[in-house]
Amino acid sequence: MGSFIRALLPSCAVILLGGGVVWSATDGFRAFTEEGARRLNVSENQPAMPLLVLEDMNGDELRLGRDTYTTDKITLVWFIYTTCPTICQIAGSEYARLRDRLAQAGLGDRVRLLSVSFDPLHDRPQEMRGYAETHGADGVIWTVARVRPGDLDLMKRSFGLRVISDEMGGYQHNASIHLIDRYGRLTDIFDTGDVNKVFNAVRTKL
Repeated sequence: MGSFIRALLPSCAVILLGGGVVWSATDGFRAFTEEGARRLNVSENQPAMPLLVLEDMNGDELRLGRDTYTTDKITLVWFIYTTCPTICQIAGSEYARLRDRLAQAGLGDRVRLLSVSFDPLHDRPQEMRGYAETHGADGVIWTVARVRPGDLDLMKRSFGLRVISDEMGGYQHNASIHLIDRYGRLTDIFDTGDVNKVFNAVRTKL
């Protein structure tokens, strides 16, 4: 019996160690995917966004970051690349719905919607204008912009954005809407179809 227990102890240690690794990797079993962990981290820590200088669809400079915020405007950010044939197009329609609902509620001057390209070498102002025209982004509430190539890595790190080539000229990337509050903090991440949740979160934070 004693020899059996001695033989069992290493196995138990391995099981406990393995459980500890799982616990750590999933943040106490609360996040079972990388995307879940990213959203949990944002919800709990609300990180301040660094200053990012973007170029919009008209070739004008657009600044994104905590040093540029007034106390009455919220920014919603959705990442795209304009040649995306699927989710970026579908999400554009959802963004249009959200824009219309915010405008109808009289919140259009207190919220800005940004579709930000992570493919700045391809998505020049003319490509961004084409995407904007397709989805009705006129620059009043909703603007299409691109990050400067030198700030691409900073943007990815700040938002926890994952961009992976699909080896066919396209990309796999996070499909979500990011809410930056009036103080330049990233506070929430939503699925692109959660128009009601995004709308309610914006009203709560204004």
